[in-house]
Amino acid sequence: MNRSRVRRHAPPRFSMACVALAAIACGAAPVQSQVDSTLTQSGLYNRPFIGSVSSTSVGGYVEGNTNYFVEDGVTEGFSMELRRFNIFLFSQVSQRVRFLSELEFEHGTEEIALETALVDLRLSPGLVLRGGIILPPLGYLNQNHDSPRWDFIERPLVTTDIIPSTLSEVGFGAYGSFARGDLVLSYDAYLTNGLGAGVVANETGRTDIASGKSEELFGEDNNGSPALTGRVAMRHTSLGEVGLSYYGGYYNDYQVEGVQVDDKRWLGIAALDVVGEVGPTSLRAEVVYASIDVPTGLAELHGDTQWGAYLDVLLPVWRPQFLGYTDAVVTAGLRLEAVDYNRGTFSTTGSAIGDQVTALVPGVSFRPSSGTVFRANYRYHWATDFQGNDPARRAGFQVGFATYF
Repeated sequence: MNRSRVRRHAPPRFSMACVALAAIACGAAPVQSQVDSTLTQSGLYNRPFIGSVSSTSVGGYVEGNTNYFVEDGVTEGFSMELRRFNIFLFSQVSQRVRFLSELEFEHGTEEIALETALVDLRLSPGLVLRGGIILPPLGYLNQNHDSPRWDFIERPLVTTDIIPSTLSEVGFGAYGSFARGDLVLSYDAYLTNGLGAGVVANETGRTDIASGKSEELFGEDNNGSPALTGRVAMRHTSLGEVGLSYYGGYYNDYQVEGVQVDDKRWLGIAALDVVGEVGPTSLRAEVVYASIDVPTGLAELHGDTQWGAYLDVLLPVWRPQFLGYTDAVVTAGLRLEAVDYNRGTFSTTGSAIGDQVTALVPGVSFRPSSGTVFRANYRYHWATDFQGNDPARRAGFQVGFATYF
């Protein structure tokens, strides 16, 4: 089954406090204080195809996998998919100007999208101006979404359903980093066209932030009021990187040709992300909270508050040397994740509203080199419906690969 199907079968409530606490308690990976390539904000350029100064490079990655899932005793059988085929184009136009783009083909040619097409003007390490189709720096994954970087086949639900990754928007802004001793401070700030009315006016029957994305928003803002995204992060050689980000803007079509026809409705998303290492164990986590101003009377049905979290734990268990590979590694992994699509209680009964997801994903991966990964996951998740009925249980296996080229 494809990713959108996994999203619909939302599983039940998990101990959100445990996941959030584990995220905040993550350790750290060492960094070089004079180089910003390890920062989250540098993920777009930290790719193997990018060459030296005054060069134009073409690269990309491909991702494929198999799926076999059973939900409450019912299965659609075994299937295979070529999930993504992405092409990168990079050019160092001049000493201070560089260009980067990414074209994605999902599920063959079912979805074709220009995810990135941006120009950077580097005035100094602390000030880089950026414009074009950008990836708003909301959380960790949106700027570091390439499949070969991840040891799990599915992206965390909170990064696709609350942070609607991959989120691409037209806009401009600035970013930079400052190094002092063992500390590196980075910042990002952008204005973009933002999300559209589909956040509420959609076919899912709930507030669905991802449905606010629209191709029309690449050409024109739907309400003439840009969204603001900002992120600040701190990295230390012994504490790792911690980032705090916020995305906010009016999403509904509150004016037509300058005439206000509806109340302005605000959408805000806050995210805390942590990446680091504790000994040989790698940790990655995010906690996300979203507040959505929905039309009067729909807050209980659609949900005006959503939140979720995930924690990935990865431990190398074997470093084989065969077939000429000297840096190969086999890694065992575990993901804990939970999402609440409608945080609140029923006004009539006072009982908690359902519509939650909880998932547990153990897995193993093999990397013959850093840019290629073969993955096997077992996914087990519980989905509680709006009324809070006994959770639907869904489980299955996925095997796949992803590689840069």
